[in-house]
Amino acid sequence: RLPVPKLEDTIKRYLNAQKPLLNDDQFRKTEELAHAFEKGIGRELHEQLVAQDNQNKHTSYITGPWFDMYLKAREPVVLNFNAFMSFNPDPKSEYNDQLIRATNMTVSAIRFMKTFRAGYLEPEVFHLNPEKSDTEIFKKIIRFVPSSISWFGAYMVNAYPLDMSQYFRLFNSTRIPKLDKDELYTDEKAKHLLVLRNGNFYVFDVLDRDGNMLEPSEIQAHLKYILSDNSPAPAFPLGYLTSENRDTWALLRKNLLENGNEEALQKVDSALFCLSLDDFAIKDFVHLSHTMLHGDAANRWYDKSFNLIITKDGTAGINFEHSWGDGVAVLRFQNEVFKDSTKTPAISPQSQPASVDSSRAVQKLDFKLNDALKAGITKAKQKFDATVESLSLNMIQFQEGGKELLKQKKVSPDAVAQLAFQMAFLRQYDQTVATYESCSTAAFKHGRTETIRPASVYTKKCSEAFVKELSKHSTEELQNLIVECSKYHGRLTKEAAMGQGFDRHLFSLRYLALSKGLALPDFYQDQAYARINHNIISTSTLVSPAVQLGGFGPVVSDGFGVGYQVQDDWIGCNVSSYPARNGKEFLQCIYKSLEDIFNVLKGKKIGS
Repeated sequence: RLPVPKLEDTIKRYLNAQKPLLNDDQFRKTEELAHAFEKGIGRELHEQLVAQDNQNKHTSYITGPWFDMYLKAREPVVLNFNAFMSFNPDPKSEYNDQLIRATNMTVSAIRFMKTFRAGYLEPEVFHLNPEKSDTEIFKKIIRFVPSSISWFGAYMVNAYPLDMSQYFRLFNSTRIPKLDKDELYTDEKAKHLLVLRNGNFYVFDVLDRDGNMLEPSEIQAHLKYILSDNSPAPAFPLGYLTSENRDTWALLRKNLLENGNEEALQKVDSALFCLSLDDFAIKDFVHLSHTMLHGDAANRWYDKSFNLIITKDGTAGINFEHSWGDGVAVLRFQNEVFKDSTKTPAISPQSQPASVDSSRAVQKLDFKLNDALKAGITKAKQKFDATVESLSLNMIQFQEGGKELLKQKKVSPDAVAQLAFQMAFLRQYDQTVATYESCSTAAFKHGRTETIRPASVYTKKCSEAFVKELSKHSTEELQNLIVECSKYHGRLTKEAAMGQGFDRHLFSLRYLALSKGLALPDFYQDQAYARINHNIISTSTLVSPAVQLGGFGPVVSDGFGVGYQVQDDWIGCNVSSYPARNGKEFLQCIYKSLEDIFNVLKGKKIGS
């Protein structure tokens, strides 16, 4: 189970994270408030939280508050919460045809769903020592150990089974807009796929009445039929509504339902998933990021648990809604779909579509719109277009080294990437700001995420040495500063993964106080608390053989959204920003920082 940290540990960790962000006077004030909270109301709330947690052993203390945080948020889901991960191309180039890839990926997605629902999907396990635990013999042995103690057997060989309770929401699921708080809806009985093309909505069954998958050649025939449909784009594309403020959308949805669209909306909400077929090819990585992160809202349904997006040239990606689950579940799905569709594709470029009557099997959904709905769609489109217009996406690939070299030098690759972000921001804006790195707590029952706080007194000291005081330090001193950052970052990462961060604990105590109708404790009214939760640098990393690129929007209007990956011999960064910040310049500063860090680690003298 996810542990509730000790209150004194949480306060200590919180103050450590505040230290690099505040001057001495501000820090003294925050320290006083924190200690008063720890001895007073905070202690009471903590004891109540622990008691509540002990009564709810079937779940984790963060589950309720975290679902509420997402579902009560009224901002549009697109750009604020939805993230994307794009697939690598199929290694066999002739399979990157839109129809071929859409068919193969749809079939693989259904195979995954059926495997999961039948209870045959291999458990998600984090192997700290794969040589010992990621073996056939271990799998054979553990299979016969009763499930109540099998996790312990896995721990003995440093293998950690991960929570998979989110997986069922991958399919047949949608976030439904409601006033004040949205709802998650799942209908596992539905057998159809939703396909969007050119702003038009199509559905067809991909499972028969016994739950068996249709022949891949039939799925191919239906998708071919949709791709050759010449219907014009609708004048008022419904997809835009899912990009609206949630309360606005909730009222418009009510109007849609009252206007005779209940059956059509039911089809959308209960569909297996949404397959979005775009009628253009991808120009470059920036275009790819824009397409997968937001694209044209006419051809997306951002409320579905995920949209599988496939463009004219067979480039594929996933845009996923974030309230139901985290990157871990989506990444597992993506890895399996990529592996299955490339290693054992259902159809080949030579395959002929089945000779079936697709005009009967495929239903084009028709929505009845009154003037209020048309006005709502028009307004949503204006807002969406303006927001997208103001969003910048930029990226770099640093080719002078990666994981291999860093491990040789005995420093953590993730710590180096995070240090480069701190150094870059200091170089560009001359300050250290609230920084967020997401860390999964799926090693625990109903775990979600915890925050790693990469901005520390160590990264601040090291960044200042590189950016402001280079001449004062020898190469060896700079190397030692990097090593200190790496050690501390390693400790923070380990704590977060073990449920020993401070963010979720403080968040839950605040949630508890508000749910009990108490006045918000002074600790939470401190400006420093607001500032550390205004995450100007928000970061998330992933490395996977299936994924080419991942990214998300800035979480605040004056922030950066940084998706990054540290590969064996290169480091990639994808940065989103709004006009308040210059993402291109930030990336140039990151590049310079990485260059400096790598040169110092190689023992070279660097110039300012």
